[in-house]
Amino acid sequence: MTAQLIDGNALSKQLRAEVAVRASALRARGITPGLAVVLVGENPASQVYVRNKVKACEDSGLHSVLEKYDASLSEADLLARVEALNNDPSIHGILVQLPLPAHIDAHKVIEAISPAKDVDGFHVASAGALMVGQPGFWPCTPYGCMKMLESIHYDLKGKHAVVIGRSNIVGKPMALMLLQKNATVTICHSGTANLKAMTLQADVIVAAVGKRNVLTADMVKPGAVVIDVGMNRNEAGKLCGDVDFDGVKEVAGYITPVPGGVGPMTITMLLVNTLEAAERA
Repeated sequence: MTAQLIDGNALSKQLRAEVAVRASALRARGITPGLAVVLVGENPASQVYVRNKVKACEDSGLHSVLEKYDASLSEADLLARVEALNNDPSIHGILVQLPLPAHIDAHKVIEAISPAKDVDGFHVASAGALMVGQPGFWPCTPYGCMKMLESIHYDLKGKHAVVIGRSNIVGKPMALMLLQKNATVTICHSGTANLKAMTLQADVIVAAVGKRNVLTADMVKPGAVVIDVGMNRNEAGKLCGDVDFDGVKEVAGYITPVPGGVGPMTITMLLVNTLEAAERA
């Protein structure tokens, strides 16, 4: 049995077309959804991500502003820029690309973004809204994972979901989103005594630790859904995830590839959040 692929590129295309239609309806009312992306420093990976985000906005009929600053920018100056964007009515979403230079406190910067414009879903207010099940912005990567499960019409009620990873950006919000859909959720991490014993019970596995081959075929129950959030490089420099794809695809029922799985969904959900911020405003 070979797992069915959950194609993030195809799903992204479909969701972005819906965003374009909704953005066009807003523009007809004189509102162009606007996203400001702030990049501090010269991190090559960040530059690629930012370029992709800006391009995705423009392709979907959203207005985007890219602000690039030297790595020497002071924390006070960055906080002042965020405050100015908070007060700019043409900007509905603000994204400060992480990581930031060492002299800037990332938490302080994220908390300075207005929760109404926190389209990354990283603000404490957004995390709190997710925690108590109130409307807010969901972090883009786990939100994209939920859309992938939705796309295969997977009913999570009563299912056992195992999330490998406990970051604030993916692991914890992912667990809360699965919980909202009535899954029974186990969070595993570097301190978990027997990871394999946990994953073998899982109907759904989300691997999000940033470590190659953290999930192998012998750790997966036949027919399970496997979502691979990891972004790594193998010895040949080729992009790969956290899951041993070739082995696991022979056991799982559904699997997401890397690249072309969760990656494109993250940027798509950023567009969805920005659009929703404009609709709310």
